[in-house]
Amino acid sequence: MNGVQWIKITTDIFDDEKIQLIESMPEGDTLIVIWFKILVLAGKQNNSGILSLGNKVYYTEEMLSTVFRRKATSVKLALSMFEEFGMIEIIDGAITIPKWEKHQNIDGLEKIRKQTRERVARHRQKQKALITGEPQLVLDCNVTVTDENDNVTQEIKNKSKNKKEIKNKSKNKKEIENILDNSSRKPETYIPPKYYSLLESISYKYNDRFLYPNNYTLTHAQKMKIGEYLASGYVTSDEVISMIERIPEDATSPLAYLFKSMENLKQERMLECKAIAHENARKKYMINE
Repeated sequence: MNGVQWIKITTDIFDDEKIQLIESMPEGDTLIVIWFKILVLAGKQNNSGILSLGNKVYYTEEMLSTVFRRKATSVKLALSMFEEFGMIEIIDGAITIPKWEKHQNIDGLEKIRKQTRERVARHRQKQKALITGEPQLVLDCNVTVTDENDNVTQEIKNKSKNKKEIKNKSKNKKEIENILDNSSRKPETYIPPKYYSLLESISYKYNDRFLYPNNYTLTHAQKMKIGEYLASGYVTSDEVISMIERIPEDATSPLAYLFKSMENLKQERMLECKAIAHENARKKYMINE
């Protein structure tokens, strides 16, 4: 199956709410790169948005991690997020892009395939004529087909906003709004961007320890919750990483254990601060007397 040389990316893609939400995550840049790599791979495969090697071998998380040269935990997180946002669908183990026509003009591709088949047929006819000495009925198939391909390419560009696409765009916008409203709300507490790299380090540590064999990974919401503890000033990232290292192997819920440890430390620090403030107030009162 021949791949295509280009895919369609709209110039306002970074204004899309899904893309903006993904970018705001601790691993946002990595997730965006993985999304574009998925689109490019689908274009190379040219199989209606299905990521497959042939008809029956489908790309797995491990295979994508190798091909994309990205950590398995990052690919797993990306696929989970893309599936949640409706950017991909996993059907019987196959990763698919449900709205692949947004990135590729299917009608135009069929025309290009037809032109290619005709070009090959004419080229073979020309070769046969040269060998047998028969009159050449086909003059210059390469020039003709190149011009036709240019026309097809221009036609694809000109048809980018037909009535059907406008109707689908309106429907897709409504679906996106529903998804974002129901499952992708921003946390109530604002987490300053300066904590994002620290949260990414914490995420790598947690995922590295608990991905196998339990398949535990931190979600975006869970990272933001940890970010609240960091932003409070009572818990540091180094302390969180140390807590992760000390979680017992037989812990029923490593995540619950981690949050309990952070909460205990926070409460302990708050009591210490309260005691110090109380002592300072007492000393100040004694001096004034």
